Amino acid sequence: LNKPEWYLTQVLMWIGNHSKFLDDKIQPILDKAGSSVNAGLEFSRALVMLILEKLAADIPFLLYDDALFCHLVDEVLQFERELYSVHGYLSTLPSCMHILSEESCFQRWLTVEKKFALQKMDSMLSSEAAWISQYKDITDIDEMKVPDCAETFMTLLLVITDRYKNLPTASRKLQFLGLQKELVDDFRIRLTQVMKEESRASLGFRYCAILNAVNYIATVLADWADNV
Repeated sequence: LNKPEWYLTQVLMWIGNHSKFLDDKIQPILDKAGSSVNAGLEFSRALVMLILEKLAADIPFLLYDDALFCHLVDEVLQFERELYSVHGYLSTLPSCMHILSEESCFQRWLTVEKKFALQKMDSMLSSEAAWISQYKDITDIDEMKVPDCAETFMTLLLVITDRYKNLPTASRKLQFLGLQKELVDDFRIRLTQVMKEESRASLGFRYCAILNAVNYIATVLADWADNV
């Protein structure tokens, strides 16, 4: 249960190792017979169906173990990326995202995603470098003087988007968007709390860093507005 990468990697190897044989030997036979079947895709689809069976059998046993469940989700997402980008798999065919979208599994995924995001926010704001810009010595890059915590937070949101963007239904994606909105509001509250502590020194270093953070986040969110 703690090594889903073993069978996921094995399937990717099988797909890669058989592609030339399927393209050179099997596809011409199908074409000659007037069949519309793509040998490589059909082979991949059949192997993915085996993975779906394996996931459906395994997930109930690791649903409430955060470490194992998160590891499974990470490995499945990595598998999906390689399946589509390297092996030309089609989004119309069965995929692991359908298993991750099933209610009990999906709600668990949302829960652990939120838990780890909040932990990340705790650590980024308690860091000594939280209010310092990574690029403070490079003026042509650092026009907005973005503090490290704001940049790390927006990267966190971007990573979450990247993880859920291939979900098969819009309703599931919207639930993840709801989580991101919660995180933005949580970050806003945290910034407000720090700002209140700094209100006596409104020209101080940290107070200005908070204003720069808010400006940066607002600007990036506006840029993302075109991303459906």
